[in-house]
Amino acid sequence: MGWWRLGADTLAGGRFVISPLAETVASLHTLHAGRAGHPGERQWLADRLPAYRARLAAEPLDALLVRAAISPTWHADFLTPTPRGDHERCFEEEVEAVRATAPEAALADLAVSAGGRLPEPLRSARDLPERLAALLDWVWRETVLPEWPRRRRVLEADVTARTARLARGGWAAALDELHPGRMRWLGDGRLQVNPRDYPPRSVVGGRLLLVPVTPVSGWVSWEAAAGGTVERCAIVYACAGVLADRSGPVVPEALGALLGPARAGVLLRLEAPLSTSQLVALTGQGLGSVGRHLKVLHDAGLIRRRRSGRSVLYDWTEAGAVLVRAQADRTRHEGSG
Repeated sequence: MGWWRLGADTLAGGRFVISPLAETVASLHTLHAGRAGHPGERQWLADRLPAYRARLAAEPLDALLVRAAISPTWHADFLTPTPRGDHERCFEEEVEAVRATAPEAALADLAVSAGGRLPEPLRSARDLPERLAALLDWVWRETVLPEWPRRRRVLEADVTARTARLARGGWAAALDELHPGRMRWLGDGRLQVNPRDYPPRSVVGGRLLLVPVTPVSGWVSWEAAAGGTVERCAIVYACAGVLADRSGPVVPEALGALLGPARAGVLLRLEAPLSTSQLVALTGQGLGSVGRHLKVLHDAGLIRRRRSGRSVLYDWTEAGAVLVRAQADRTRHEGSG
């Protein structure tokens, strides 16, 4: 299995980063696969996939490039540069790292991701970094940017929820939840980053960046100095499905009748801690309405509130969890009866 050795300083300095480029690469992955990763992605994919396919049909070399750069086991390294992490950068700043790749380095990366010899048109091309940067720019402008404000709110909600989880359970628990079944804390400073047979890598002394994306996609990357020492590494992970799915959770009929559909919808989203502003973004309800729902749910003992930095977060109490799960169990039982 592939694993990293993380030093105490690396963990202590770990931070979450929102990256427009990572969101764009993850969206390209979804377009390339041609299938939605969760229900909230279906309409987006239906609306954007025809234009994406037309774009590749008009540029056959781009189609070969994407097929080589994205494989089931590895993304070409120059497609997924590690974020800087010093401050948030716009898409145009981030994509320059792709465009600045040397043609020879791009070909070497593609040979690894494609798992063998590249088609002749790719081997002969000298503008592959520029081509990939231009394609990413198209994906950003045509498919991500129109809904970036909503996506950004979802990403911020995920970061808030995971920061709270980190405060409660520590780094081992937080890292275990990033890629369930693939990534896990092994102890003794070791983090399994994937189940594949890759050599271990030391990132002791480097910066650890955690980068959420809304599509169901993820990868790891690192930036090394001339001597091979890792300066910074990134774990790109899919944010919580309940956040990314814009259709929202299905409200059981009985729970909706008891609390009202809108209030029940707020309750269902609070399995992970969320703030009032995040609930406004995720539910589409007004600030006043969400505030009233939270007050009623809190007074009823179904949710609790606590402060995390400058935010007030809400999540289920034990009573709230029992109520929601009982309704879910009843719905499943009735559906199978």
